[in-house]
Amino acid sequence: MTSEEKAPRPLGDLERVVMEQLWAAPDALTVRAVYEQVSTTRDLAYTTVMTVLDRLAKKKLTERERDGKAWRYRAAAPREELAADLMRDALDRAGDRREALVRFVDQVSDEEAALLREALARLEEREG
Repeated sequence: MTSEEKAPRPLGDLERVVMEQLWAAPDALTVRAVYEQVSTTRDLAYTTVMTVLDRLAKKKLTERERDGKAWRYRAAAPREELAADLMRDALDRAGDRREALVRFVDQVSDEEAALLREALARLEEREG
């Protein structure tokens, strides 16, 4: 991510639900398809889902393409990339980056700590 790009803000509840539908789909979805999936568990208007998808596109979290009169949406990146961007943004806003990292590491499980060690070892191999 370049310095000119804005890091994504954490997703709101409805944005997260909509993004989950997009991440789970093998192909781009219309507003109608997302609405039909989301409305099975939530009482929402079609226009609400349309607005959420439009906002996600403006935030560059989705990509959209025309399909006749409708738009088809897909996630712009995997959820793991979004999570990494959010973590980086949180660190940038933390004030004391070192202290934030130390506190984060104090909270990870043994399995997560092992994954972090593996990632750092790969990074050192690439740089070394």
